[in-house]
Amino acid sequence: MLTVITRLTLKDGADEEWDRTMNDRLRAAEDQPGWIGGQLLRPLDEPNARVIVGTWESRPHWEDWHNAPAFRETRERLEGLQTGPAEMTWHEAVLDRRGD
Repeated sequence: MLTVITRLTLKDGADEEWDRTMNDRLRAAEDQPGWIGGQLLRPLDEPNARVIVGTWESRPHWEDWHNAPAFRETRERLEGLQTGPAEMTWHEAVLDRRGD
């Protein structure tokens, strides 16, 4: 199981549209093979920043998702609302404890 953490900054006033579009994207990801779960976070001290936490069974599953029409349809729209490119880091789960 792998988790990808993506951090980005939004343009002023873009937060509602970006959050709504990302919500649509995460819903679509639920139907993807290999999807385990995800979160969209807003740092308390940086209201224009966003952190996306996506957990996948494998990196190839994540790569397949990035080629899916539902992902590609939102890519340009989301990137246009950001101040620059997103930063991604990959993490392997050593321990995963979640409540039901």
